Amino acid sequence: MSFKIIVNKIKSNFWTTPALYGACSFLLAILSMMFDRYLAEHTSLIKIVPSVFLTDKELAHTILSAISTSLLTMTTITFSSVLVVQTTFLAQFSPRALQNFNTNSKTQQVLGTFIGGYIYSLVLLIQVRDNELSNMFIVPSFAILVAFICLGMFVFLIHHIMDWIKVGNLISNITKETLSSVKKNRVEDKRVEASEEHRDLHLEKMKSIEIKSKKRGYVQYVELLKLVEFATETNMIIKLEKAHGNYVDVDTALFTVWNSPGSLDKNQFLHFISITADQESVQDVEFGIQKLAEIALRAIAPGKNDPETAINCIEQLAQILAKIGMNHSANPYYCDRQNNVRIILKKPTFTDYLYESFYQIRHYGKADVSVMASIIKALTLIAETNKNEIKDLVWDFSDYIVEGIKNEQWLGMDKKFLNSHLSKLANACNHNNQVQLLQ
Repeated sequence: MSFKIIVNKIKSNFWTTPALYGACSFLLAILSMMFDRYLAEHTSLIKIVPSVFLTDKELAHTILSAISTSLLTMTTITFSSVLVVQTTFLAQFSPRALQNFNTNSKTQQVLGTFIGGYIYSLVLLIQVRDNELSNMFIVPSFAILVAFICLGMFVFLIHHIMDWIKVGNLISNITKETLSSVKKNRVEDKRVEASEEHRDLHLEKMKSIEIKSKKRGYVQYVELLKLVEFATETNMIIKLEKAHGNYVDVDTALFTVWNSPGSLDKNQFLHFISITADQESVQDVEFGIQKLAEIALRAIAPGKNDPETAINCIEQLAQILAKIGMNHSANPYYCDRQNNVRIILKKPTFTDYLYESFYQIRHYGKADVSVMASIIKALTLIAETNKNEIKDLVWDFSDYIVEGIKNEQWLGMDKKFLNSHLSKLANACNHNNQVQLLQ
């Protein structure tokens, strides 16, 4: 399994960071108590420590008991706050957007700090006892310092939750995550030579075998570079039957292999593909687009009537699609250094990305002039920042949008407003003579 997948799974597990903080706090408590014992054994050193930092056994027990109880209460409140935010995400935005909050490192670090502080103070409370060397302890001062840190983290958590629950910040975070996936896919494509030329492979004359899935879930990650190297070493041609984000069941065909050796171990192929129960945006750009589209749909639902949020989502979709179009390639063939086809992977066309982004928004927002105008402006932005090939695809897709607009009954000012944006779109796509204005 890829190191990226392992890291992503660790980040998505809500208990991992708190458990790590708890273990570190336990060790720190032991070290703190050893330091306290060391000071007690060296009376010359303990005299250097200001008396304000030293306490007797009774006061140490009182302080540590109060701190541990308070931190446990704050931890409970923190968990409750997180559950409230998760409920808000489910009800207001999209169930798919919930994982963006859960995998956020800041939330997990705050919880880890509280749990670590509680474990630290509790372990010290157990260790503070009478000894023959000294009846003065410095560890309660350490526990007070930890309590101050936890208090600061609690204030930070309130600010963080208030910041995360803003729909604008959520949309921005999803956009950044999706753009990161676009960049990773682009870098991977550059490391492996891709070609759109159909080569005379004569695959129908070769014997083929299928590699089937052993579990159900979504295709999250494919180690394309390693798969090309493996195919080159074994002189095989491999076709991936499922792309990123596709759902597979047990015994679903994942690979078709040609020119395979007789002693082929089918389990080797399963190491190059990661299948998880939930969708992730590691390589799946379409999943990030789906999140933004769902938030836009929730915003224009009759019960909410929040077109500004939908417009924000459309603007972010335009940014993602513009980046995709700059270096987009639907080339299905990946070759080795000798220019031999090794991997066949069918990828979405740019028109597929456009349709996936806007078809639902167009359907449910077709009666809102501001939403439809935003889609046209988004297409204009995509066309302005891309090459002629992408401009032509955008212009062809705009016919689908205009077809839906023409089926609505618009007032005169609405028609004028939409026609002005359609003219700008035609100019951006270099099709000034073919603009279809509303009559």
